[in-house]
Amino acid sequence: MSAKTFTALGVAAAAAAFWSQKPAIQTVECEAPPKKDEKKKSSKTAEEDKKRKLDGLTPDSPMRLRMEAFNKQLQAEITARLEKLDGVGKFKVDSWNRAEGGDGISMVLQDGKVFEKAGVGVSVVYGMLPPAAVAQMRAQHPNIAATKEAMPFFATGISCVIHPHNPNAPTVHFNYRYFELGSEDGGEPISWWFGGGCDLTPTILYEEDAVHFHRVIKEACDKHDPRYYRDFKKWCDEYFYIPHRGERRGVGGIFFDDLDDKKPDELFAFVQTCGKAFLDQYVPIMERRKDMPFSDDDKHWQQIRRGRYVEFNLVYDRGTKFGLLTPGARIESILMTMPLTARWEYMHEPDLKAHARLMETLRVPREWIPL
Repeated sequence: MSAKTFTALGVAAAAAAFWSQKPAIQTVECEAPPKKDEKKKSSKTAEEDKKRKLDGLTPDSPMRLRMEAFNKQLQAEITARLEKLDGVGKFKVDSWNRAEGGDGISMVLQDGKVFEKAGVGVSVVYGMLPPAAVAQMRAQHPNIAATKEAMPFFATGISCVIHPHNPNAPTVHFNYRYFELGSEDGGEPISWWFGGGCDLTPTILYEEDAVHFHRVIKEACDKHDPRYYRDFKKWCDEYFYIPHRGERRGVGGIFFDDLDDKKPDELFAFVQTCGKAFLDQYVPIMERRKDMPFSDDDKHWQQIRRGRYVEFNLVYDRGTKFGLLTPGARIESILMTMPLTARWEYMHEPDLKAHARLMETLRVPREWIPL
């Protein structure tokens, strides 16, 4: 994908320049082989959106296209900054397409100097949602009529998970997404919403890191609604809970879903503010921790904690489950968030002398920023 293409999507010149310097992107097919005599067709909405992109985006363009363009711009900015921070590792760029409409860019850095694995992926999906899935969505969106027919949908999101080498440096995750359930003619959606959030998962707890991470995202939330940080922080603590372990995945952040309580442009502005805050949330922490000395015991503990990370993602995470159940899903992109290495030990007991503060925090969430 050329820089010219991204400019047509409304991406900033700096992001376009970044992409023009990347190696040629490999295009792969993410679809399962069609059944005999079955040929998958791009949706009418997807075809109309291709024309809109070529004409150039404006503030009046459909929200799905503006969110897609923002995701791709943010991906370019974040991966460029992470490569600079790593100093050695480079992102492998993998572009893919869907027969029904949509595309994606999975970017993964492995075995760098600072990052063991860092993935930043963007997906753009047009498809048909099965009636059972539509029925589940009616609980949160009662304006969706009952139906026994599949309905066209659109989803786009950016997802990032970073696993550093150094156990003193925390794993981090963020995801921001937009969903539409709509008509096939490309008109106004029947229902729409935003979702997303960010969270920090330390192996070794440095309280100042947790405070910094929460402070930056609280400032982002407060620019749009004073309720957002309070409510979404609580939601995050509840969401990233591993019931079979009786602990949370990390020290939290924010989480929200089915967000449609304001006008689309207002919520889009909120999501943009949160996405742009990520580098300020995480890079200062990495600069403090990436070169700290650590022991074999520290590394062993990191591997155990990564095992917990995997357990949550595969058993409870909504995004992972939705992705795996989506027709034509690209498994490599969905599982991009998994750590390169992890460890499970039978009947492992943590060293409470070394990690008591972390374990207490994982069992009883803390208020890192005064409300």
